[in-house]
Amino acid sequence: MSELSGEESISPLDDAPPVLEQLMRRYQEADRAAAESLMQALMPVLIRFFLSMPDGRLAADDLVQETLLRIHRARHTYRPGEPVLPWVYSIGRHVRVDHYRKLRRTVHHEEAVDPDILQARAISTQSEAEGSPDFDTLMNYLPESQREVLTMLKVLGMTVEEVARVTSSTTGAVKQKAHRAYDRLRSLLERPPAGPTAVGDES
Repeated sequence: MSELSGEESISPLDDAPPVLEQLMRRYQEADRAAAESLMQALMPVLIRFFLSMPDGRLAADDLVQETLLRIHRARHTYRPGEPVLPWVYSIGRHVRVDHYRKLRRTVHHEEAVDPDILQARAISTQSEAEGSPDFDTLMNYLPESQREVLTMLKVLGMTVEEVARVTSSTTGAVKQKAHRAYDRLRSLLERPPAGPTAVGDES
């Protein structure tokens, strides 16, 4: 248990210690102590994951709990010997997407989304910054798929291969989305737009 006390030992994806894989294997074998240790080790990782996503910050705690529950239900799908964190992030991603879709349905049900209101909010946020838009504002201009890929690569520090695994995509597709996101952000920084134009998604 003491070997899991340092958060820095489990946060970076590339440096995840073998203990996570060992705990996961024992968890699959119905080792209750291993299950508890694994969940405690994953909580700060998942909190960081959801806090890095603009649409997951307000409900980060709930998303973490839902992810841990899904991990428990899907523990038999983990293949021993493979890295645990990409598998965990994949489950967390599905939880976040489900939450986002549910939230979007609720918002659309309660009130119509007025593009003028969205634009006014963006202009207000940019004005408060007294200069270039901040990171969150810029990210909101990107389609969801590009925003997700860029967040995983640059905020979470995941590799292209890991992002591809989490998003059930190919490394080529991940690189293409990242390249398009960089081009879009570059154009925004050179000439900030009047308001968000990316209300949907694109490949």
